[in-house]
Amino acid sequence: MTDAPYTPPKVWTWNKENGGRFASINRPTAGPTHEKALPVGKHPLQLYSLATPNGQKATIMLEELLAAGHRGAEYDAWLIKIGDGDQFSSGFVEVNPNSKIPALMDRSNPDKPIRVFESGSILLYLAEKFGAFIPTDTAGRAECLSWLFWQVGSGPYLGGGFGHFYAYAPTKIEYAIDRFAMEVKRQLDVLDRRLKDNDYIAGPDYTIADMAIWPWYGGLMKGALYGDSATFLDVASYKHVQRWAEQIGARPAVKRGRMVNRATGAPEEQLHERHDAGDFETRTQDKLAAAK
Repeated sequence: MTDAPYTPPKVWTWNKENGGRFASINRPTAGPTHEKALPVGKHPLQLYSLATPNGQKATIMLEELLAAGHRGAEYDAWLIKIGDGDQFSSGFVEVNPNSKIPALMDRSNPDKPIRVFESGSILLYLAEKFGAFIPTDTAGRAECLSWLFWQVGSGPYLGGGFGHFYAYAPTKIEYAIDRFAMEVKRQLDVLDRRLKDNDYIAGPDYTIADMAIWPWYGGLMKGALYGDSATFLDVASYKHVQRWAEQIGARPAVKRGRMVNRATGAPEEQLHERHDAGDFETRTQDKLAAAK
């Protein structure tokens, strides 16, 4: 706890110096900060993203669709550097007025392109467009969508809550870390109980519910989020979630999806832009560096 208790003022005002790691991009207003059009590639589906857990949801889904034989799911993926404020360009705000990645433009009908923003919405849109990775029976669909929206509602407690105060906040606040650690462990228990008797989140089949939940909670299981948080939260004790995380992570399409728009980590796992399936073999950062 801090030495001096904080008393909120009657009216909050923005303190630019009190934003921690993300102070340079966080602000209390919406809208573009600069004029810049977004690039458009050769495929109908244009993705603008970064390989955060939310960004991985979209690229995993697209790679899974292609692996399942849906040729119409070919896509161009453009890197949006959120640390540089790319998400505040006029072009990006036109696709997503909320200025968050991922954002998708479906140009299948050039006269009436469709914008889709928010990661859960993109998963559902693509599942319905291609008739894949979502149950068709009423009960199965309801179960799948319930878990999809469970992640949409629960994820911020893991990311903006626990992750922020544990890894990024300029001051370690015991109350905040304890509050969100408790909630994340409760969520892991929810998943562990569900996966005890089910191969996948929504039941016997792999669905968009798994694709939504895995980048966050699977990443946590594998130690890919927030430094040593896996040890801090004792994630190894959630045996069923661990089994599921390994199972999903071993899928070839998931491995590819994690690489797209990745700008950190091992160079061989970074594919900044993806315009063709062959890019995984020729345009990862290690290959581009070797070619110079």
